[in-house]
Amino acid sequence: MASADGGGPGAGPSPEQRPPASALAWLAFPGGVFSVDSETRTVRYRACDADTGRVPDPEMRVHGRVASGEVTVDGTTYAYDVPLVGRTRGIVEVTRPGAEPDGLVGEVVTEPQPPTDPATGRRLLPLTGQLQQVVDASTANPAGVAVRDLSGRYGDQQIAVNGAFRPKAASVIKLWILVELLRRVDCGQVSLEDGVLVTPSQVVNGTGELQHETFPQVVTLHRLAEYMIKYSDNTAANVLIDYFGGFAPVNDLIDSMNQRETILARKMLDTEAAMRGEENYTSPDDVVALLGAVWDAQILTPATRDLMIGFMAEQTLNTKIPAALPPGVPVAHKTGDLPDASHDVGYYLIPGSQVAVAFLTSGPMAGGDETVRRLARTVYDYLVEPRPGTTEE
Repeated sequence: MASADGGGPGAGPSPEQRPPASALAWLAFPGGVFSVDSETRTVRYRACDADTGRVPDPEMRVHGRVASGEVTVDGTTYAYDVPLVGRTRGIVEVTRPGAEPDGLVGEVVTEPQPPTDPATGRRLLPLTGQLQQVVDASTANPAGVAVRDLSGRYGDQQIAVNGAFRPKAASVIKLWILVELLRRVDCGQVSLEDGVLVTPSQVVNGTGELQHETFPQVVTLHRLAEYMIKYSDNTAANVLIDYFGGFAPVNDLIDSMNQRETILARKMLDTEAAMRGEENYTSPDDVVALLGAVWDAQILTPATRDLMIGFMAEQTLNTKIPAALPPGVPVAHKTGDLPDASHDVGYYLIPGSQVAVAFLTSGPMAGGDETVRRLARTVYDYLVEPRPGTTEE
């Protein structure tokens, strides 16, 4: 099967200009993904019609920065040719029993995605040093940060300081719960107008509005999704986990995007699970990978993408990113708070300078809040006031 990346002898940039290959890559196609782990020689097809789970392919061939092979699961064969470089084109040929092959072509996604224009992207790199200074000064609150240009102003460049930093996820994990729900909406498997019976035993305290209502009652999936983000509603998040049948579907989503630092292992406010060591984790790189894939409509359709960002724009917990920026700066974000963690992640929606950001900290929450605000303002100031050496062309 021919590669879909359009490469060939003598084609493309010189080797020193080529973006790096990754051991982990996934192919985004309408309605699903096909992920490749070239180190463990495993693949996964997850789409509206099927989920193979993580499947070994010991015969996987990795040659010329391309992984190729073939696996058969439940009678369906998946032959793939996936470059291990982001923003290239790959193909998966799906052959079901008694049917003609179905070629699925799409863009390859890696973590991080390479810039679309490395020369323009270099204008964002000095921001790394400024963020490093904030992180270094936050001695009581270890921190990690990732920023991805979404506007093209900086060539879609991504930068990070401690991008693999892995604190407790707190309520940031609710973004993956939302994406899994909206993915099912895109597949036509559920409607946001569907109702879910919420019982008194599912109601928990902490952030959220549902805890103040009377139960049992039927709540629509739309309201559960909206409240989970807008109010960081813990009850809504836990009800959706129950609706999925447990943690596995959300972790399947995470695995299909090859996000190795993120896991959903307990419900919100489940202190007994936390004491057993069952905890939710994530990293700045994983958060920005999710936000970037949502923005690019690689994991959701444009309609559900817009709905998700709309929920994030209505966030009512605004003591971090919004508090650090001048009034009226458009943002869409999701906070996360625990006694030993403080996060804020999301999008700066400044026209012509849109970025995805992830500010994660551990340590005492009050100090983490301040570190997040300093990081948030550092990014904003850089976007609106280009520094020497970053003159716009």
